[in-house]
Amino acid sequence: MTTTAKTPEGGAAEPSTEAASPVASPPVALPQGRAPGLDGMAAARAHEPREAGAESPMSDASALPKALKILGSVVAPTTLLTALMYYFGRQAYAGLLWYFGSDVTVLDLTVQDYLNNSVAGFIPPLIAAAGATLLALWLHQLLVEAVPPATRQIVLRVLIPAAAIAGITMVSLAVVDLVMAPVFPAAFPEGRGLSLSIGVLLLSYATQLLRPLIVARRPKQAPQRAPGAVAVAEWGAVFILVSVGLFWAVGTYAIGVGVDYAQQFETSLPTHPDVVAYSEKRLSLQAPGVREVTCQDPDAAYRFRYDGLKLTLQSGNQYLLLPAGWTHDNGAAILIPRSDKVRLEFSQPGQVRTATC
Repeated sequence: MTTTAKTPEGGAAEPSTEAASPVASPPVALPQGRAPGLDGMAAARAHEPREAGAESPMSDASALPKALKILGSVVAPTTLLTALMYYFGRQAYAGLLWYFGSDVTVLDLTVQDYLNNSVAGFIPPLIAAAGATLLALWLHQLLVEAVPPATRQIVLRVLIPAAAIAGITMVSLAVVDLVMAPVFPAAFPEGRGLSLSIGVLLLSYATQLLRPLIVARRPKQAPQRAPGAVAVAEWGAVFILVSVGLFWAVGTYAIGVGVDYAQQFETSLPTHPDVVAYSEKRLSLQAPGVREVTCQDPDAAYRFRYDGLKLTLQSGNQYLLLPAGWTHDNGAAILIPRSDKVRLEFSQPGQVRTATC
Protein backbone atom coordinates (compact mmCIF):
# COMPACT_ATOMS: atom_id res chain seq x y z
CA MET A 1 0.00 0.00 0.00
CA THR A 2 1.39 3.44 -0.98
CA THR A 3 0.48 6.94 0.13
CA THR A 4 1.09 10.33 -1.41
CA ALA A 5 2.34 13.06 0.89
CA LYS A 6 1.94 16.76 0.13
CA THR A 7 4.78 19.23 0.40
CA PRO A 8 4.39 22.52 2.29
CA GLU A 9 4.06 24.25 -1.06
CA GLY A 10 1.13 22.00 -1.89
CA GLY A 11 2.96 19.82 -4.36
CA ALA A 12 2.87 16.07 -4.41
CA ALA A 13 5.86 14.21 -3.05
CA GLU A 14 7.35 10.89 -4.07
CA PRO A 15 5.21 7.88 -3.11
CA SER A 16 6.64 5.98 -0.09
CA THR A 17 5.99 2.54 1.38
CA GLU A 18 5.14 1.79 5.01
CA ALA A 19 8.09 -0.61 5.47
CA ALA A 20 11.32 1.11 6.50
CA SER A 21 13.62 -1.65 5.27
CA PRO A 22 14.05 -2.18 1.55
CA VAL A 23 14.08 -5.97 2.06
CA ALA A 24 11.00 -7.48 3.69
CA SER A 25 11.72 -10.18 6.36
CA PRO A 26 9.98 -13.51 5.84
CA PRO A 27 7.32 -14.38 8.41
CA VAL A 28 8.50 -16.54 11.32
CA ALA A 29 6.36 -19.53 12.28
CA LEU A 30 5.90 -19.75 16.05
CA PRO A 31 5.08 -22.97 17.87
CA GLN A 32 1.51 -23.26 18.98
CA GLY A 33 0.78 -22.18 22.53
CA ARG A 34 3.96 -20.10 22.90
CA ALA A 35 3.90 -16.35 23.31
CA PRO A 36 5.77 -14.45 20.54
CA GLY A 37 7.87 -12.48 23.04
CA LEU A 38 9.36 -15.46 24.86
CA ASP A 39 12.00 -16.24 22.22
CA GLY A 40 13.23 -12.70 22.25
CA MET A 41 13.32 -12.55 26.03
CA ALA A 42 15.25 -15.82 26.23
CA ALA A 43 17.72 -14.63 23.63
CA ALA A 44 18.20 -11.35 25.47
CA ARG A 45 18.82 -13.14 28.72
CA ALA A 46 21.31 -15.43 27.04
CA HIS A 47 23.38 -12.41 25.93
CA GLU A 48 23.15 -10.54 29.23
CA PRO A 49 26.53 -10.37 31.05
CA ARG A 50 26.79 -12.32 34.27
CA GLU A 51 27.19 -10.29 37.39
CA ALA A 52 30.33 -10.86 39.38
CA GLY A 53 29.72 -13.22 42.24
CA ALA A 54 26.50 -14.67 40.79
CA GLU A 55 25.65 -18.17 41.90
CA SER A 56 26.89 -20.83 39.55
CA PRO A 57 25.28 -24.25 39.17
CA MET A 58 28.26 -25.73 41.03
CA SER A 59 28.20 -23.29 43.94
CA ASP A 60 28.40 -24.45 47.54
CA ALA A 61 24.73 -23.59 48.03
CA SER A 62 23.71 -26.13 45.41
CA ALA A 63 26.44 -28.64 46.18
CA LEU A 64 24.96 -29.64 49.55
CA PRO A 65 21.46 -30.43 48.21
CA LYS A 66 23.10 -32.27 45.32
CA ALA A 67 25.29 -34.25 47.71
CA LEU A 68 22.33 -35.08 49.93
CA LYS A 69 20.35 -36.16 46.88
CA ILE A 70 23.13 -38.48 45.72
CA LEU A 71 23.66 -39.91 49.20
CA GLY A 72 19.92 -40.24 49.74
CA SER A 73 19.59 -42.31 46.56
CA VAL A 74 22.24 -44.72 47.88
CA VAL A 75 21.62 -44.72 51.62
CA ALA A 76 18.23 -43.34 52.53
CA PRO A 77 17.67 -42.16 56.09
CA THR A 78 15.36 -45.07 56.73
CA THR A 79 18.00 -47.48 55.44
CA LEU A 80 20.63 -46.02 57.76
CA LEU A 81 18.21 -46.18 60.68
CA THR A 82 17.36 -49.81 59.89
CA ALA A 83 21.05 -50.68 59.65
CA LEU A 84 21.74 -49.06 63.01
CA MET A 85 18.81 -50.92 64.60
CA TYR A 86 20.00 -54.22 63.14
CA TYR A 87 23.55 -53.62 64.35
CA PHE A 88 22.29 -52.57 67.78
CA GLY A 89 20.17 -55.72 68.09
CA ARG A 90 23.00 -58.00 67.04
CA GLN A 91 25.52 -56.41 69.39
CA ALA A 92 23.02 -56.52 72.26
CA TYR A 93 22.55 -60.25 71.69
CA ALA A 94 26.34 -60.62 71.52
CA GLY A 95 26.72 -59.01 74.95
CA LEU A 96 23.87 -61.07 76.38
CA LEU A 97 25.20 -64.41 75.14
CA TRP A 98 28.76 -63.52 76.09
CA TYR A 99 27.62 -63.10 79.68
CA PHE A 100 25.96 -66.52 79.55
CA GLY A 101 29.18 -68.07 78.21
CA SER A 102 27.92 -68.57 74.66
CA ASP A 103 28.30 -66.83 71.30
CA VAL A 104 25.81 -65.06 69.07
CA THR A 105 26.67 -67.30 66.13
CA VAL A 106 25.45 -70.52 67.79
CA LEU A 107 21.79 -69.47 67.66
CA ASP A 108 19.76 -69.19 64.48
CA LEU A 109 18.82 -65.58 65.16
CA THR A 110 17.08 -63.80 62.31
CA VAL A 111 17.04 -60.19 61.15
CA GLN A 112 13.60 -59.84 62.73
CA ASP A 113 15.04 -61.01 66.05
CA TYR A 114 17.75 -58.36 65.91
CA LEU A 115 15.31 -55.59 64.98
CA ASN A 116 12.83 -56.57 67.70
CA ASN A 117 15.62 -56.73 70.25
CA SER A 118 16.75 -53.19 69.39
CA VAL A 119 13.44 -51.45 70.00
CA ALA A 120 13.61 -51.10 73.78
CA GLY A 121 17.26 -50.11 74.04
CA PHE A 122 17.66 -48.08 70.85
CA ILE A 123 14.71 -45.70 71.11
CA PRO A 124 15.90 -43.61 74.13
CA PRO A 125 19.30 -42.66 72.62
CA LEU A 126 17.63 -42.12 69.24
CA ILE A 127 15.19 -39.64 70.79
CA ALA A 128 18.07 -37.88 72.55
CA ALA A 129 20.12 -37.63 69.34
CA ALA A 130 17.16 -36.38 67.30
CA GLY A 131 16.28 -33.80 69.97
CA ALA A 132 19.87 -32.52 70.14
CA THR A 133 20.02 -32.23 66.35
CA LEU A 134 16.75 -30.33 66.22
CA LEU A 135 17.91 -27.95 68.95
CA ALA A 136 21.19 -27.30 67.09
CA LEU A 137 19.29 -26.51 63.88
CA TRP A 138 17.02 -24.08 65.71
CA LEU A 139 19.99 -22.32 67.26
CA HIS A 140 21.63 -22.05 63.85
CA GLN A 141 18.46 -20.53 62.36
CA LEU A 142 18.33 -18.05 65.22
CA LEU A 143 21.93 -17.07 64.53
CA VAL A 144 21.42 -16.64 60.80
CA GLU A 145 18.00 -14.97 60.68
CA ALA A 146 17.15 -13.31 63.99
CA VAL A 147 20.48 -11.80 65.06
CA PRO A 148 21.39 -8.37 63.56
CA PRO A 149 24.31 -8.45 61.08
CA ALA A 150 26.69 -6.55 63.37
CA THR A 151 26.00 -8.87 66.30
CA ARG A 152 26.20 -11.87 64.00
CA GLN A 153 29.74 -10.97 62.97
CA ILE A 154 30.81 -10.79 66.62
CA VAL A 155 29.14 -14.10 67.41
CA LEU A 156 30.75 -15.79 64.41
CA ARG A 157 34.22 -14.59 65.41
CA VAL A 158 33.74 -16.42 68.69
CA LEU A 159 31.72 -19.40 67.47
CA ILE A 160 33.94 -20.42 64.55
CA PRO A 161 37.21 -20.89 66.49
CA ALA A 162 35.33 -22.48 69.39
CA ALA A 163 33.65 -25.03 67.09
CA ALA A 164 36.93 -25.72 65.26
CA ILE A 165 38.91 -26.24 68.47
CA ALA A 166 36.21 -28.46 69.99
CA GLY A 167 35.96 -30.50 66.78
CA ILE A 168 39.73 -31.03 66.50
CA THR A 169 39.92 -32.01 70.16
CA MET A 170 37.09 -34.55 69.94
CA VAL A 171 38.37 -36.15 66.75
CA SER A 172 41.89 -36.34 68.20
CA LEU A 173 40.63 -38.02 71.36
CA ALA A 174 38.77 -40.65 69.33
CA VAL A 175 41.84 -41.35 67.17
CA VAL A 176 44.18 -41.57 70.19
CA ASP A 177 41.75 -43.93 71.95
CA LEU A 178 41.63 -46.11 68.85
CA VAL A 179 45.31 -46.40 67.94
CA MET A 180 47.24 -45.66 71.13
CA ALA A 181 45.69 -45.97 74.58
CA PRO A 182 42.20 -45.79 76.10
CA VAL A 183 41.11 -42.22 76.74
CA PHE A 184 37.47 -42.63 77.65
CA PRO A 185 36.48 -44.39 80.89
CA ALA A 186 35.36 -48.01 80.80
CA ALA A 187 31.95 -46.94 82.05
CA PHE A 188 31.45 -44.79 78.92
CA PRO A 189 32.90 -46.75 75.97
CA GLU A 190 30.43 -45.29 73.48
CA GLY A 191 32.10 -41.91 74.01
CA ARG A 192 34.71 -42.84 71.40
CA GLY A 193 32.24 -43.10 68.54
CA LEU A 194 30.24 -40.11 69.72
CA SER A 195 33.44 -38.04 69.96
CA LEU A 196 34.32 -38.87 66.36
CA SER A 197 30.84 -38.09 64.97
CA ILE A 198 30.33 -34.86 66.93
CA GLY A 199 33.88 -33.70 66.25
CA VAL A 200 33.50 -34.14 62.48
CA LEU A 201 30.17 -32.29 62.55
CA LEU A 202 31.70 -29.39 64.50
CA LEU A 203 34.61 -29.11 62.06
CA SER A 204 32.24 -29.14 59.10
CA TYR A 205 30.02 -26.52 60.77
CA ALA A 206 33.00 -24.23 61.47
CA THR A 207 34.11 -24.55 57.83
CA GLN A 208 30.66 -23.64 56.50
CA LEU A 209 30.51 -20.58 58.77
CA LEU A 210 34.01 -19.45 57.81
CA ARG A 211 33.58 -19.50 54.04
CA PRO A 212 31.13 -16.55 53.80
CA LEU A 213 33.45 -14.43 55.95
CA ILE A 214 36.37 -15.15 53.63
CA VAL A 215 34.30 -14.15 50.61
CA ALA A 216 33.11 -10.96 52.32
CA ARG A 217 36.69 -9.76 52.85
CA ARG A 218 37.31 -9.56 49.10
CA PRO A 219 34.17 -7.97 47.67
CA LYS A 220 35.87 -6.74 44.51
CA GLN A 221 36.77 -10.24 43.42
CA ALA A 222 34.47 -12.91 42.18
CA PRO A 223 34.05 -15.58 44.89
CA GLN A 224 36.10 -18.67 44.28
CA ARG A 225 33.70 -21.57 44.05
CA ALA A 226 34.85 -25.09 44.63
CA PRO A 227 34.07 -27.51 41.81
CA GLY A 228 30.86 -29.42 42.27
CA ALA A 229 32.67 -32.75 42.46
CA VAL A 230 34.87 -31.46 45.29
CA ALA A 231 31.87 -30.24 47.28
CA VAL A 232 30.05 -33.54 46.79
CA ALA A 233 33.16 -35.47 47.84
CA GLU A 234 33.51 -33.26 50.92
CA TRP A 235 29.96 -33.88 52.12
CA GLY A 236 30.28 -37.56 51.25
CA ALA A 237 33.38 -37.85 53.45
CA VAL A 238 31.57 -36.07 56.29
CA PHE A 239 28.64 -38.46 55.95
CA ILE A 240 30.91 -41.51 56.02
CA LEU A 241 32.90 -40.36 59.05
CA VAL A 242 29.76 -39.47 61.00
CA SER A 243 28.20 -42.83 60.12
CA VAL A 244 31.33 -44.70 61.22
CA GLY A 245 31.23 -42.87 64.55
CA LEU A 246 27.54 -43.69 64.99
CA PHE A 247 28.07 -47.40 64.34
CA TRP A 248 31.05 -47.35 66.69
CA ALA A 249 29.02 -45.76 69.47
CA VAL A 250 25.94 -47.91 68.84
CA GLY A 251 27.99 -51.13 68.91
CA THR A 252 29.67 -50.47 72.25
CA TYR A 253 26.47 -49.13 73.80
CA ALA A 254 24.48 -52.17 72.62
CA ILE A 255 26.98 -54.63 74.13
CA GLY A 256 26.60 -52.86 77.46
CA VAL A 257 22.82 -53.04 77.17
CA GLY A 258 23.03 -56.80 76.48
CA VAL A 259 25.29 -57.40 79.47
CA ASP A 260 23.00 -55.35 81.73
CA TYR A 261 19.99 -57.38 80.61
CA ALA A 262 21.87 -60.63 81.25
CA GLN A 263 22.75 -59.49 84.78
CA GLN A 264 19.11 -58.65 85.44
CA PHE A 265 18.13 -62.06 84.07
CA GLU A 266 20.62 -63.75 86.41
CA THR A 267 19.21 -61.88 89.40
CA SER A 268 15.62 -62.83 88.53
CA LEU A 269 16.43 -66.38 87.39
CA PRO A 270 14.52 -68.07 90.26
CA THR A 271 11.32 -66.28 89.18
CA HIS A 272 11.43 -67.56 85.60
CA PRO A 273 9.34 -70.63 84.63
CA ASP A 274 10.79 -74.04 85.32
CA VAL A 275 11.63 -76.27 82.37
CA VAL A 276 11.61 -80.07 82.29
CA ALA A 277 13.31 -81.65 79.28
CA TYR A 278 12.28 -85.11 78.09
CA SER A 279 14.61 -86.86 75.67
CA GLU A 280 14.53 -90.07 73.70
CA LYS A 281 18.23 -90.63 74.39
CA ARG A 282 20.47 -89.68 77.27
CA LEU A 283 21.68 -86.07 77.00
CA SER A 284 24.22 -86.39 79.82
CA LEU A 285 23.42 -82.96 81.24
CA GLN A 286 25.68 -82.44 84.21
CA ALA A 287 25.24 -79.04 85.83
CA PRO A 288 24.56 -77.79 89.36
CA GLY A 289 20.85 -78.22 90.13
CA VAL A 290 20.08 -80.41 87.09
CA ARG A 291 18.81 -83.92 87.85
CA GLU A 292 18.54 -86.82 85.44
CA VAL A 293 15.73 -89.38 85.83
CA THR A 294 15.54 -92.60 83.82
CA CYS A 295 12.03 -93.76 82.95
CA GLN A 296 11.25 -97.35 83.85
CA ASP A 297 8.47 -97.81 81.30
CA PRO A 298 9.99 -99.65 78.31
CA ASP A 299 7.29 -98.28 75.98
CA ALA A 300 7.92 -94.63 76.92
CA ALA A 301 8.68 -92.41 73.96
CA TYR A 302 11.08 -90.34 76.08
CA ARG A 303 13.27 -92.44 78.35
CA PHE A 304 15.16 -89.65 80.11
CA ARG A 305 13.97 -86.64 82.06
CA TYR A 306 15.96 -83.57 83.17
CA ASP A 307 14.71 -81.20 85.88
CA GLY A 308 16.13 -77.92 87.17
CA LEU A 309 16.37 -75.97 83.91
CA LYS A 310 15.40 -72.43 82.87
CA LEU A 311 14.74 -71.32 79.30
CA THR A 312 16.77 -68.29 78.28
CA LEU A 313 16.33 -68.01 74.50
CA GLN A 314 14.71 -69.93 71.70
CA SER A 315 15.46 -69.07 68.10
CA GLY A 316 15.05 -71.18 65.01
CA ASN A 317 15.92 -74.74 65.96
CA GLN A 318 17.88 -74.00 69.13
CA TYR A 319 17.01 -73.81 72.82
CA LEU A 320 19.38 -72.03 75.18
CA LEU A 321 18.83 -73.34 78.71
CA LEU A 322 20.43 -72.46 82.04
CA PRO A 323 20.53 -74.53 85.22
CA ALA A 324 18.25 -73.16 87.92
CA GLY A 325 21.26 -72.36 90.11
CA TRP A 326 23.31 -70.78 87.34
CA THR A 327 25.72 -67.93 88.05
CA HIS A 328 28.08 -66.04 85.78
CA ASP A 329 31.12 -67.04 87.83
CA ASN A 330 30.20 -70.72 88.10
CA GLY A 331 27.79 -72.04 85.53
CA ALA A 332 27.43 -73.32 81.97
CA ALA A 333 24.79 -72.62 79.34
CA ILE A 334 23.09 -75.63 77.71
CA LEU A 335 22.19 -75.61 74.00
CA ILE A 336 19.66 -78.23 72.86
CA PRO A 337 18.57 -78.62 69.22
CA ARG A 338 14.85 -78.51 68.62
CA SER A 339 13.62 -81.87 67.32
CA ASP A 340 10.97 -84.54 67.78
CA LYS A 341 13.39 -86.44 70.04
CA VAL A 342 13.25 -83.71 72.71
CA ARG A 343 10.17 -82.35 74.47
CA LEU A 344 10.05 -79.41 76.88
CA GLU A 345 7.49 -78.80 79.61
CA PHE A 346 7.07 -75.44 81.34
CA SER A 347 5.59 -74.72 84.76
CA GLN A 348 5.46 -71.93 87.29
CA PRO A 349 8.62 -71.58 89.40
CA GLY A 350 8.57 -73.71 92.55
CA GLN A 351 5.57 -75.77 91.46
CA VAL A 352 5.61 -79.30 92.86
CA ARG A 353 5.89 -81.95 90.13
CA THR A 354 6.20 -85.70 90.15
CA ALA A 355 9.78 -86.95 89.96
CA THR A 356 8.94 -89.76 87.53
CA CYS A 357 8.32 -89.92 83.83
